[in-house]
Amino acid sequence: MKTYYHPASILFAVLLVFSSFISDSDQNNNKKQAKNIILMIGDGMGVSQIYAGMTANHGHLNLERCENTGFIKTYSASHYITESAAGATAISTGKKTYNGACGVNTDTLPEKTILEIAEDNGLATGLISTSSITHATPASFIAHQKRRHMYEEIAEDFLKTDIDVFIGGGRKHFIKRSDGVDLVLKLKEKGYKVLFEMDSVIKVDSGKLAGLVADMHLPPYRNRKKSRRGDMLPDATQSAINILSKNKKGFFLMVEGSQIDWAGHANKSEYVIAEMLDFDRAIGKALDFAEKDGNTLVIITADHETGGMSINAGNFKEGTVDADFNTRSHTGVMVPVFAYGPGSELFSGIYENIDIFYKMMTTFGFESK
Repeated sequence: MKTYYHPASILFAVLLVFSSFISDSDQNNNKKQAKNIILMIGDGMGVSQIYAGMTANHGHLNLERCENTGFIKTYSASHYITESAAGATAISTGKKTYNGACGVNTDTLPEKTILEIAEDNGLATGLISTSSITHATPASFIAHQKRRHMYEEIAEDFLKTDIDVFIGGGRKHFIKRSDGVDLVLKLKEKGYKVLFEMDSVIKVDSGKLAGLVADMHLPPYRNRKKSRRGDMLPDATQSAINILSKNKKGFFLMVEGSQIDWAGHANKSEYVIAEMLDFDRAIGKALDFAEKDGNTLVIITADHETGGMSINAGNFKEGTVDADFNTRSHTGVMVPVFAYGPGSELFSGIYENIDIFYKMMTTFGFESK
């Protein structure tokens, strides 16, 4: 006996399947959209630095909570081995540039950064660093200078943006300047709370904040008992999130663990491990927020590797690491990318460092320049 189906029933079934496909497609598209992005850069952080920290921490780090991993090629427009300004500019602007350039292309012309684009779209923005806030990596997200060592000019560039929060060292570039201009007064005129101590910074939960918490760079971390820096990096990360997350449109925050790089230059494995663990505690703050929020993409990567670090032996139970270095400079190896949250699937695979910019643009739903 043959079964006949009414045309209306067939049409209903087709529409049901089609609507299910559209729904699934919308869900997949929505998965790639993020309201907030927290970009965390471990300066000089390669796989060995990560694994040394993991071993010292008895086998685990917060960054293991990330859902997707990849690798980026780090060479600059001028050199096989990049330095921090060119590496950060590639990530912040989507353009490879020459070594030493901050936020400019190979013709020394300004390139708009992801932070500035976020501002243009009404998002809150922030920068955090354990170095001077005018140093190469943070500078490359907010400044446009042909040389990374133009610190006073970079400080002036902060006044040309509407950045909501920045916390780091570099106070001298704002108040002890060769031109005699007090940029702190200008910041206050623009509505910033300008604070010089972390104890004061962590009490702020709204408004515009400039935390200039060291004359130049923050001291090395070393370990929690001996550190004069204290928990500045995780505390600053949490404070920035508290402030920026009040913006209903979303936010962009870049957090730099600056001194993993300096430890690599010094070829000191204990220094590397201490800085790595401190950076990972800041990562934990970002991931805790992202897990609760559900609309935040966290990206963890590096501008390059420093020191050519290798691990010869270790013990998870004892937390000991035996490491060597083959240079006091940067190396040309690929560095890892870890991603968590909406859009994190875009960060798997092997790609150019400039692609992080375009992946962030896609995740924010911005049109690429």
